[in-house]
Amino acid sequence: MRRKDREITDSLRIADIINRCTCCRIGFYDDGEIYVVPLNFGYEVKDDSYVFYFHGAKEGRKIDLIQENPKVGFEMDTNYVLKEADTACDCSAQFQSVIGNGIVSMVSEASEKKRGLSLLMEHNTGKKEWNFDEKVLSSVAVFKLAVTKMSCKEHK
Repeated sequence: MRRKDREITDSLRIADIINRCTCCRIGFYDDGEIYVVPLNFGYEVKDDSYVFYFHGAKEGRKIDLIQENPKVGFEMDTNYVLKEADTACDCSAQFQSVIGNGIVSMVSEASEKKRGLSLLMEHNTGKKEWNFDEKVLSSVAVFKLAVTKMSCKEHK
């Protein structure tokens, strides 16, 4: 990170920033193009490593790309506020952001699908206890991003 004065390294602050983010954008490489998808997410930290969970349709470009090249980039941000000024180049912004890389994979095991969907629901609603109908569970794709590299930044 170029601006070390803006880097966040405290794990509790990073978790707080991620908790306030509502969208994770995943960037897939698609035969010379970058395909960015905004997604709702849930996450957990295992052995100091982040794993983000997502859901969606069982087919489509995103699913094809997960199978073709699981290496992705991701971004999420929160607390954006434009700081206006009288001249264009004096404008600035306040924000908090998390960016990184990881490996995306499909989740097929029922208990992990339920875990991933529960984490997603908890992150988006605050409610921890969810039941998932087996028919619904089998109709949705759940995939996860195991983070391999991540940085967090804050500009006040």
